[in-house]
Amino acid sequence: MAKPGFKYPRLRVAVLLGMVFLGATALLARSIDLQVINRSFYQGQGDARHLRDVGVPAVRGRIFDRNGDPLAISTPVESVWAIPRDLLAEPGQVEVLAAALQMDAEPLAQRLAQRSAQDFVWLRRHVNPDVAVAIEQLDLPGVHLSREYRRFYPAGEAVSHVLGFTDIDDRGQEGLELAFDEWLTGQSGVKRVLRDRRGRVIEQVELVKPAQSGRDLTLSIDRRLQYVAYRELKGAVVEHKARSATCVILEATTGEILALVNLPSFNPNSRQRDAGDGVRNRALTDFFEPGSVIKPFAIMAALESGRFDEKTLLDTAPGTMKIGQYTIRDTSNHGLMDVRSILVESSNVGMSKLALSLKAEHMHDVLTRFGFGEVTGSGFPGESPGIVPGYDRWREVEQATISYGYGLTVTPLQLAQAFAAIADGGRMRPPTFVHGTQSPGVAVIDPTLSRRMVDLLEGVVVEGTGGQAKVANYRVAGKTGTSRKAGQSGYDERYIGTFAGIAPASDPKLVGVVVINDPQLEAYYGGDVAAPVFARVMAAALRLLNVPADGVET
Repeated sequence: MAKPGFKYPRLRVAVLLGMVFLGATALLARSIDLQVINRSFYQGQGDARHLRDVGVPAVRGRIFDRNGDPLAISTPVESVWAIPRDLLAEPGQVEVLAAALQMDAEPLAQRLAQRSAQDFVWLRRHVNPDVAVAIEQLDLPGVHLSREYRRFYPAGEAVSHVLGFTDIDDRGQEGLELAFDEWLTGQSGVKRVLRDRRGRVIEQVELVKPAQSGRDLTLSIDRRLQYVAYRELKGAVVEHKARSATCVILEATTGEILALVNLPSFNPNSRQRDAGDGVRNRALTDFFEPGSVIKPFAIMAALESGRFDEKTLLDTAPGTMKIGQYTIRDTSNHGLMDVRSILVESSNVGMSKLALSLKAEHMHDVLTRFGFGEVTGSGFPGESPGIVPGYDRWREVEQATISYGYGLTVTPLQLAQAFAAIADGGRMRPPTFVHGTQSPGVAVIDPTLSRRMVDLLEGVVVEGTGGQAKVANYRVAGKTGTSRKAGQSGYDERYIGTFAGIAPASDPKLVGVVVINDPQLEAYYGGDVAAPVFARVMAAALRLLNVPADGVET
């Protein structure tokens, strides 16, 4: 007789085995579904939760001076970002993060709460390395570090107006950083990474697209000479309590800009820079009435006309000249003067009589041939063309005053370009900031006439108003300029002192222009405030570039 509970043992075994078989079949079916049929779907779902494509920042191209010294480089830095909802989910973590970032906790919490639906919020860009280490060690939920690059300028203020600066995303905003932004900017890459549930990268899966670094740029600037120009210009601004100042040094035979300095300047390494006067590149953007430094071009127009030579006499007595209601004055009564003396002594009366004997169209043509009234072609952003009024609007007084530098405006770089054309046999070249890209130029004046003009300008330094521009062991040619500044009710007692010069005079290699704006003390003539700066900077330039001496010690 069978015992109770074991009446149908085979049935129970069969049921149990059936259940096991069905379970195994279901598991197998589910496995096939996961691993074969819908593998790509579930793989995609998993990847969507843990695999991420992240950008690989590209390094911006470096900028070097003509000798290979670095002027701008991009250094790696860390930036802090967060997934707000992950950080807010952990009480007290916002306060810990705020302390590490040296921020107020309450505004940070509000900012995160306002962006809680977002998956990415910058907290602080370009943090110091010690802050980055502290953040990493805290291992806060939803808080991460990303590698970026920050621009660094080793030469600081001395080259700031040439280089400009980049924004926090390393894109050019001013200067050559802006002009050559496309050249310097690289192409970001993409890499695929595996993140854990807290968003931390635990493995780099693959490099989808490698980053391409920006291209390097070699400038015509000589950092050594740039420092000298900056130092000497700063000394002059302090000495004369000037409002601002500019110095430009050009290589006469190539048009390459060896130095360009403006004061006031700014620190390109600081994000707290002022967007006002200090950032503006006065050498290219600021135009002014040049005064007597423009006289060589009116003299060339007179000589080119064939009606005058250096020995042609004009009577400048009694040192004044009336044109309608206007009176033109010299500093003293020079009496009978030849054309050479008019330039050497910088006679306004003599220049006016010379100019009025010329056709306005011819004089205007000479000025525009030498680049006045047009941008120089340097490619620098924001460059001003200055103003040369059309000759058809010139009355007698305008023709006279333009000959000695009033009624037209120029930039310091235009003056340097024009004097470089005189120095280089009458050949005009666009000034360039890029080493090795000089233009063949265009002939704008007869080479014989340009050589005669260099000789006349040497007389200005040897015998006339430019005596303080002399450089020991070198012959120097140049011209001073002193112009009054226009105010609300006409010209007032503020001045701009200028000197433009060429060295060595026997075989011109370099051209320099110095502009001292609004000196506040007694000295304000270009020969007193600008010529000495030219002499010191040019002496250093000739020595640094190993230009052979052509004169005697002075």
